[in-house]
Amino acid sequence: MSPSLVLGRYLGVAVCARLADEGARVAILLLVLERTGSASLAGALIAALMVPHVLAAPIAGSIADAARRRRLVYVSAYLIYAAGLGAAAFLIGWSTVGAVAVLVVAGCVAPLLIGGLSSLLVDLVPDRLERAFGLDVMSYSTAGIAGPALAAVLAALAGPAWATAGLAALVLVSAVLVTTLPLPAGAGGRRLASPFAALALMWRRPRLGAVTAGTVFSLAGLGALPLVGALLAAQEQRPELTGIILSAGAAGGLIGSLLCTRWPIRRWRPERVVAICLGATAVPFLILILLPGGWLGLPLFALAGGLGAPVSVAVFAVRDQESPPAVRTQVFTLGAGLKVTAAAAGAAAAGLAAGIGAPALLAAIAVCQALGAVAVILVARVTPAAEPARSIVSQAN
Repeated sequence: MSPSLVLGRYLGVAVCARLADEGARVAILLLVLERTGSASLAGALIAALMVPHVLAAPIAGSIADAARRRRLVYVSAYLIYAAGLGAAAFLIGWSTVGAVAVLVVAGCVAPLLIGGLSSLLVDLVPDRLERAFGLDVMSYSTAGIAGPALAAVLAALAGPAWATAGLAALVLVSAVLVTTLPLPAGAGGRRLASPFAALALMWRRPRLGAVTAGTVFSLAGLGALPLVGALLAAQEQRPELTGIILSAGAAGGLIGSLLCTRWPIRRWRPERVVAICLGATAVPFLILILLPGGWLGLPLFALAGGLGAPVSVAVFAVRDQESPPAVRTQVFTLGAGLKVTAAAAGAAAAGLAAGIGAPALLAAIAVCQALGAVAVILVARVTPAAEPARSIVSQAN
């Protein structure tokens, strides 16, 4: 099978799975509000889906790394996730305990829809990793734009319950497409690694620890963006501006990922790319503090989103280069889980500090980006690093 065909099938899996993952939170929110009117219950159920990401990520990753038939592991995970969403569509409003239980189970396998899926590219297209990582980042950006919108449109047309079921159907499509991916025979069959193996690796390998620390700081800040968008929209008395601001950032990420695909990063070490881009991302947020708000700030939100694309590509490259095959999936899933958790923590902190206003929150977001850049530089120097790879393509495979 040609690499282009393999990559096309992979993108089909990635886009469908991540559309569902991004849209699920909106669908659940709308469904809870329709059936119970309780915003606090909506928050609790969304947390039930999201919190297990980081807790279950190392276990899900180690199982995938050790499995003799990884294809079966991924198909099973996607079927479980789809079943969880489908069951939640029925249980919400009827059994809170049941809804929480099925969403927690779905959240436990969710890491294989995100970072775990990205880890497969090393085996699927080892000779095209630069382009593949760029396209993979594009799938995240596309899902970030279209996932919530798809959930909202389906809810408006057929109701939130059918929207949730429709997202579950997308995951079923991903499960079918996974069966067509030519994962190399004999890639599994390894001894089950400790759930702490990836964390230990991040501690021992400065480059891997550096980019992980940097992106955690960054996502902690970016988690506040939805609230900042809402505050700016209220300031302008334009409720629709919230969605437009978030869409501008996601659109910038999509453009940035396309540029990374067209012009791959080759000349600089990946961790240096992460540090520079995180530092640069602080700039548009600082400028936004000085603007009166509204539509004038949209290009700056898009610029911030665009700078996130090379960060993601470079992080994937470091994970590939620094992760032994026995724990590669675990490293990818744990890294993604930490980012999800950091964003959730940032959103929670912003909610508690909402009274300080949008300018102060924008400053806090900028500070988090700067701290991320500093963290990359400092952590990378904790111990002597190995000789860096000459490009972002793995030199070990």
